Formats: sequence, C-alpha cells, structure tokens
Amino acid sequence: MPQLNGMDAGEQLKKSLPLTKIIVLTMSEDFEFAVYALRHWAAGYLLKKSAGSELIKAIQEVAKGRTYVTPQVAQRMLEEFVRDPRADHETHLTKRQKEVLQLLAEGHTMRQVGALLEISTRTVAFHKYQIMQEHGLKTQSDIVLFAIKWHVLPSPI
Repeated sequence: MPQLNGMDAGEQLKKSLPLTKIIVLTMSEDFEFAVYALRHWAAGYLLKKSAGSELIKAIQEVAKGRTYVTPQVAQRMLEEFVRDPRADHETHLTKRQKEVLQLLAEGHTMRQVGALLEISTRTVAFHKYQIMQEHGLKTQSDIVLFAIKWHVLPSPI
C-alpha cells in the first residue's frame, strides 16, 4: 500500500465502517501489533503462513461475534500476560527510556544520544538493551516501529 500502512488503514476503515469486522492477515508475528490491532479495530489476527483452513475458521469465529487470534501469536500474548498481567505494561517506559528510545529511533548513535542527554554511552546502552529485552525487540527497525506505535516518535505518514 503506497499511501498507508495496514495498521493505519485498519483504523481508518473501522472509523468509517464501525460495524465492519476486520481480520488482519499479516506476516508479522509481533504480539504487540496484534494486541494493538485487536484492542482498537481488528476482530481477528491471522498469519499469512497459516493454512487456508485457519482463515476459514477465523472468518467463522468473527462472524459469530468472537475474536480469533492465530495460535502462534495467541501463545505469545498469553506468555506476556502471565509475565505481566497489566494491560498497559508495554507503555510503561521511564522518562529517560522514552528520551533514549526517541533519539535512537530518529537514527542517532548511542554515542550521539549520550552526548545529547549528557549521559554516558554505557548508560544509553543499558537503557536500549533493557527496552529491547522487555519488549522483544531485536533490530533497529523494531526499535523504530515500537517508537512509532507507542507515540514516542511521530508516524512518518
């Protein structure tokens, strides 16, 4: 989609047609994206690699007024809930973590972030890796997406 990503399109579609049931069909196994979509606009979350029969099951469940989440993502959601049952745990970042996250997501190096915040590079690394570990982030792209999703960094669209 050249003008809009799937998450934004789903939100806009739900606003325009609030009674429409939307099933996300995605390659992303990121449970945080699933949680966000299901909380805000989606009725189901399914992976593209799922079998065709699972799509049929998802459609049937959503048609009955239920929510469907593919087992691979549902398991991760359950594990995270058991680990921390607070519904909003993913947005619990300290002020310093938000500052570090924003600057890293903007493309600054850890050394640059340290200089801008007047803290050591080692402290920046501590915050970066703590955020990554707590939220299952593995790459710089994950950091950017996480920062956009939780409004630490404005969406480019």
